[in-house]
Amino acid sequence: MRNHTSLCLVSLAALTALTALTNCASNETAATPPVTPAQTPPAAPAPETAKADKNAPTALIQHIAAGQSKLYPVDRKAYDAVDYSRLPIGVFDSGIGGMTVLNAILKLDEFNNKTHQPGADGIPDFQDERFIYYGDQANMPYGKYPSVGKENFLRELVIEDAAFLLGNRYWATPQATAPMADKPLVKAVVVACNTATAYGINDIRAAFDAWKIPMILVGVVEAGAEGAVSAMKQGKTGAVAVMATVGTCKSEAYPKTIEKYSRAAGLEAPKVVQQGSVGLAGAIEGDPAFVRSSAATSNASSATPYQGPAVSNQNASLDPSLQQQYAFDPQGLIGDPKSPDSLRLNSVENYVKYDVATLVESYRKNGASAPISTVVLGCTHFPFQREQIAASFERLRNYKDASGAQPYAKLVSPNVELVDPAKLTAKQLYGFLKEKNRFRDTSKPPALEQNAFFLSKPNVTMPEVKLTADGTMDSNYKYGRVAGTYDTETVKRVPMRTGDLTPELQGLLQKAMPVVWENLQVFQTSKFIGAKRVAVGSF
Repeated sequence: MRNHTSLCLVSLAALTALTALTNCASNETAATPPVTPAQTPPAAPAPETAKADKNAPTALIQHIAAGQSKLYPVDRKAYDAVDYSRLPIGVFDSGIGGMTVLNAILKLDEFNNKTHQPGADGIPDFQDERFIYYGDQANMPYGKYPSVGKENFLRELVIEDAAFLLGNRYWATPQATAPMADKPLVKAVVVACNTATAYGINDIRAAFDAWKIPMILVGVVEAGAEGAVSAMKQGKTGAVAVMATVGTCKSEAYPKTIEKYSRAAGLEAPKVVQQGSVGLAGAIEGDPAFVRSSAATSNASSATPYQGPAVSNQNASLDPSLQQQYAFDPQGLIGDPKSPDSLRLNSVENYVKYDVATLVESYRKNGASAPISTVVLGCTHFPFQREQIAASFERLRNYKDASGAQPYAKLVSPNVELVDPAKLTAKQLYGFLKEKNRFRDTSKPPALEQNAFFLSKPNVTMPEVKLTADGTMDSNYKYGRVAGTYDTETVKRVPMRTGDLTPELQGLLQKAMPVVWENLQVFQTSKFIGAKRVAVGSF
């Protein structure tokens, strides 16, 4: 029997129990979308119950294999003829969070570049490789799809992400009237998204088999579980906490994989607790459903409805009795602190504080005894806030209530180990390139001159694509779509421009990931930016 507890905030409690913190086991049904304070709740998307929906991911794979998809032209013959060593490596995520994985890959120095044996040589291990990064920003956050019964639609999105990387098709701009066809093929795919790995990596494997393309595939969940077990071997023998999206928690991928890796290492499986975050990834991306600019705050009538934690949100309830534990920064709140019903989180820092306090308090209420010694950052966005997460755990460990008691002192270990799967993912990728002999032969020119970046944007040329005043997909439309409609191009995949990122994100990349930021800046001068017509050819 697995020794884990799941604390994802997908509650089945009635709306009257608004402040209750409940557990969500893997056999619970999905809840309706969050209730927005002082606004009409979004309509609940119809669950995927039809047999066609359940079979749609497999049908999409076969559709592409048969060469019938104009949107995802994966050419097996092109791969049969190509020199794999010259090709770039594809990396994808639901947004920009996967850049933490790309950053770890670009900075890795764990091997000798000449012999490929373990041992740093002062030269980045992937120095001679090229990368194509893709963020499916229009469809994010992926973590919400399972909570509204759209697992099969999510699986289709993941297959489409992989197919985009394997193909050569993209759009020069969202307004373009014809697609381009000169994006290089790839020799490996890194799934730099925990939710995508949890729900779709087996589909991607099946797709590569059906498309008859011997593609290297690496996912982040296995790397995160390996990191947790490695921490156990080094003396971190307490409970393992997983901070991830609601969807990743609901999949139970981390508890199952940590148990598997523990047993393989001859260790007793640790207690695993999960916190399914409603909004932290979106807040980091600047999604107006979770954080608003000053302009949007002053013009609430035109803004996207708030979907983050609130007293009235049964999926992510703000508990008024936990105000001291939350310790929110007033500058990152909207509403009156004296009227909890009106409060909305409006800063990334406050989302971090909410998630950590909710996790630890829920763990206490469940009668926990083993201290949390390891925290897996189970969403690739979360390493952006590594320092804030560590500080929140330490603050709660030292927290004293009005009586002077320390309710969390024994539940949080000193110096909690934070596991970022990114570096381990990079090492796994290196190992696969060595095994398949796919390192670039530097005597030959690469198929891609410099690293490339793409993202998805709503397809504004399609009337049925519903947008908010902020230019993002309407939530009811986004989560109301059903599996099996993969020939409808609701998003366009376009080159990423620095202006596509919020000023906050630009600053975060410059500070936390200067190597990635520098590569993105170089990409702004590439042939992909400003391309105006369909190009012919392949690599």
